[in-house]
Parts: sequence; C-alpha cells; structure tokens
Amino acid sequence: MEAPFSGVVLVSRGDETLVAEASGYAHIAHGVENTIDTRFAIASGTKGFTALVVIGLLAEGRLGLSTRARDVLGEDLPLIDDRVTVEHLLTHTSGIGDYCDDDNPPELPPWLVTSADYLAALDGFPQRFPPGERFHYNNSAFVVLALIAERIAGIPFADLVRARVTEPAGMTDTAFLRADALPARTATGYLEDGRTNVFSLPVVGHGDGGIYSTAPDFRKFWHALFEGRIVPDAWVEKLQHGDRYGLGFWLPRPGVVRLEGGDHGVAFRSTHEPASGLTATLISNDHRGGGPRLRQLDEFLTKA
Repeated sequence: MEAPFSGVVLVSRGDETLVAEASGYAHIAHGVENTIDTRFAIASGTKGFTALVVIGLLAEGRLGLSTRARDVLGEDLPLIDDRVTVEHLLTHTSGIGDYCDDDNPPELPPWLVTSADYLAALDGFPQRFPPGERFHYNNSAFVVLALIAERIAGIPFADLVRARVTEPAGMTDTAFLRADALPARTATGYLEDGRTNVFSLPVVGHGDGGIYSTAPDFRKFWHALFEGRIVPDAWVEKLQHGDRYGLGFWLPRPGVVRLEGGDHGVAFRSTHEPASGLTATLISNDHRGGGPRLRQLDEFLTKA
C-alpha cells in the first residue's frame, strides 16, 4: 500500500491556476496541516540557484566558463584535478570525488553549517575520472561552485542567493533555514519509520541543496528567470543548451526546463514550459510521496 501524499501540487499557466492541492501534515505531532504556502525543503532544487549565482558572475565577466577551479581554490581541495573548470562543475562533467554520491549515498555529518564545514567535508575524495570525459551527477561540484562564488564576490553564499536570485524573483518564502530551528509555516521532513529527518541532513544547506521554498514561489521563479530579471536573456538561452542537462537545470524534453531534488524526507520537482507559460510544481515532506504523484503530473503536462 502506497503512503498517502503529504505536500503540495500547484499547476499554472501564466497567472491562471489549473491545480492547487495541499494534503498531509507539516508537523504530525502538533497536527499542523500542509497548506499551499507551506515551506518545504527542496534538496537538489537548490542547484539551479547555485548555477544562477555563478552565471550572474559569468555575465559580469568576473568568472569565465573556462576559469579553472584551482585558480580560485588555491591549495584547498588538492585532490581536484587542476584542469577542472567552472563549466565542468556546472554540467556534472568534472569527475571530482563526491562527498555525497547518489550512487552510494552516505550519512552526512549533521554538523554541516558554514562554508568552512563544507570545505572540510569535501576534502579527501580523489578524482574519479578526467574532467570532461562524461556526465556523472555530482553534489560536491555544486558546493565547490558555491565556494568559488563566495570567494569571487566576497559575500557569503546564502546572501548571494538572496541578492541575486530570490529577491529579484520576489521569492519571499525562499531561504536557507536551519533544519533544527524551522520557523512557522515550514514543513518538517519525515522518514519512512515516522521519525523526522533532522539527524539525516545537514543543519544548514549549501550549493548542492538545503533551501526551503514554496510552490507559489516557484511560479514566481520561472516567470522571473524567463523575463530576464535574474540573469540576462542570453544566459537564460545558454543554460538550456545540452542533451539532458544544461547549466544547472534538467532538460527533460525540448522546450522544457526542470529543477528537482530528493532526500531523506524531501521530494521536489518544478517543471516549466516557457512557450506556453505552463508551470507544474510538486513539493513534499516525505520522499516516498513523490513517485505516483510525479507520474500523474507528467501525464498532466503532456496533455495540457
């Protein structure tokens, strides 16, 4: 028997809402129900924001796609190949060792809070293959991109995301939050045995995941992105170039872009079709709940 869905589904075309459903509980023990504007963790959906921060620096000429990570990292993370570039990191072709490999997911240390914490966690993982050889999804790559952005801009990464992505998009409910001190109107994630996920994820996320957001904020996000309010239009076009993955964004089929993430007690997917203005977002505080609903959502999108 499949677990009941706990989360939000929001589908819109432009400003017209087609589907708006909330179900389940944001906090089971206190009987707090999910609502359309409940905030949820989005896991790797954060990578799109990281990409946009980096792309903003690229557009300003402060970085280049060919900039070598080593030129910014200096002596830090010495096992990263000296040939790895910003483009390799953005496109999951860097081949660097991954501190959180999706093929063999570890239990991450819960003490991850600051950039220095993440820098220590990333150290000691050898290069897996030569840069540019092939695509292999890599969480460490996006933490490295965030560290690079911080050093180039001289601003903490969370502040960069706020200034360069969420504020221009009007995403007032989107931010990095402490998992052990969630504010009101924020869903706690739940594991299959009913425990919360507070000991299963870092305390504060970074470039590869950990932002909290709402389904309505993602409607704002896609509008802002394709109206050129986050990065210039030319770069919006460039980030969509690729076979199945562009610069920080999934490309499930021609003319469609997607961000998605999944982790302990987290399921998220937001898909946008710029030509029609169609946006579909599913966001859940139970990683099991996404599967059947995601398939239903994909069917809806192909027929809409």
